Parts: sequence; C-alpha cells; structure tokens
Amino acid sequence: MDSLHSQFRIALENFLNYMLIERNFSQNTRESYSNDLKRYLLFIQESVLDMNGISANHIERFISELYETGLEASSMARNISAIRSFHKFLVIERALDTNPAETIHLPKQARYLPTVLTVEETMRILEAPLGTAAQSKYASRDKALLELLYATGVRVSELVNIQQQSLYLEAGFVRIFGKGSKERLVPVGDSAVKWINQYRQGLRLSLVKGDSDDYIFLNSRGKKLSRMAIYSMVQHYAQLAAIEKNISPHTFRHTFATHLLEGGADLRAVQEMLGHSSIVTTQIYTHIDRSFIKEVHKTFHPRG
Repeated sequence: MDSLHSQFRIALENFLNYMLIERNFSQNTRESYSNDLKRYLLFIQESVLDMNGISANHIERFISELYETGLEASSMARNISAIRSFHKFLVIERALDTNPAETIHLPKQARYLPTVLTVEETMRILEAPLGTAAQSKYASRDKALLELLYATGVRVSELVNIQQQSLYLEAGFVRIFGKGSKERLVPVGDSAVKWINQYRQGLRLSLVKGDSDDYIFLNSRGKKLSRMAIYSMVQHYAQLAAIEKNISPHTFRHTFATHLLEGGADLRAVQEMLGHSSIVTTQIYTHIDRSFIKEVHKTFHPRG
C-alpha cells in the first residue's frame, strides 16, 4: 500500500504541474482536481497493490460511492473529468500500460433530476428516530439533525460545520457558511427549533468535550459528526421509515427546494436559501414535478 501511495503521490504532483503549466488550468481548478484525486487514491489503495492494478471496475465503484454521498451533478462531472485526465496523462507518460478510465463517461447533466421525497415520506423519516424500533440514546440528536436538514436545505458539508454561535433560534434563523466562504441566513421553522433546543439542553451536554469546538452535532467521542456518519444515519432512518427510494442527506436539500416551490415560493427566495450563485442551478427544481405543474395549469388557466 505504501508503494502505491508513493507512486500515486509522485504521479499526482507531475499531473497537477502539467495541468498548470501545459494546460493553463487556474489555481482553483488545480486545487479541485487535487482534492478529487486524493480522495480517489484513498479509495483505490484499499483494493490494489500498484497502479497497473486499477481497473474500470474500481473506478466505477468509486463513482458509485461518490454518488451515494449526494454530490451534485457538477461535482460528479468534475471528479470523473479529473480521473479521466489523470489516467490519460499516466498512459502518455508511460507510467501506465493501459487507461482504465477510457470507457468511463461524464454524466449527462441536462438530464439529471434529483430524487425528491413526498410530504408524507418526509414526515415518516422525520418521525423515525422517535419510533420504538429506532429509539437509542442518540434519538434526540438524530431527530434534531433530520429536522434541520429539511428545515433549511443545507448541504451536508455545511451541516457538519454548524456551530452554536451560528444559531439565532429566537429569531428563527441559522447562519450557514457555504461554498466559496459565502455566508447566508436561512430561516428555521418552529419544529426544528424545538428539537434542536431539546438536543442542546439534553444529550449534547453529555457528549461535549473540551475539544468539541462548539459544533452542534457531535458523535460519541465529542467530535463533530462526519459526512459519512450522517449519510449512514439517513440510510438507517429511511429503511426504518420504509422509504424505497435511494436517498442521501442531499435528498433533503432537493426535497426542501421542491416543497417550497410547489407551495408557491418565489424562485429567487429559494435560490437565496440554497446559496446558489446562479438561478439557473435553482431552476432544476421547477422541472421535477410535472403533475404539480399540470395541476396549476388546469386550475388557473382559462382554457385549463
């Protein structure tokens, strides 16, 4: 494994320098590719002993795991592009005999429609932590976390970093630090406020340690919950709630946006709450529920 890690580190450094100098990539793109490929290495080195042992199947399994964590389509496409470019470079440099990424294709982003929960399914999963089959000492934490996911539509990467100082629950807001260090204030409804306060005043006090750094959602060791822990949590409660759809923490973000728009919310307001820099990204949610759009047309159009 150390041999592979050393091979990969040297190859990655050469590749990134090539992209910067020969291909004139921006520093931001270089950093994104670097992060994507380091994560790829961590996955790959669990299965192979040297770089020529990497197969298309390994790459497909990695992409599948990325998808399961709820990465947005644009991030998925960038990860695949980084892997393909990296392996192509290795073949050109004769560090690899063949290119295992040659048959891996970019997802068609235009056709990407996220999974969304119905209101009834959402209520079932929100109630799951308090069900008798699910009751554990972490029930109040899990309930508060799921309520906040649905109440705010935050990304899981934002959720794990929320600290108590970012909560303005009396005013009904939470401050979110999003992509590109951008801040936004997102409203939080009464139900989420109730459960967050119950968790903070109870279970969290027994979890907190000296190095917990004021993070809201803590694990049994007093550290902030990881993204994968939250992903596993969502999967667990989806199963208990008998939800057959393949969902992830990101499903709550899609559901949040869709339910708001179906309720008549302004697209610009939803864009602000989601932290999208472009309204084009938010418009994906206007294409999800065709039956809702048809019903609106039938109800309000003179010739409906």
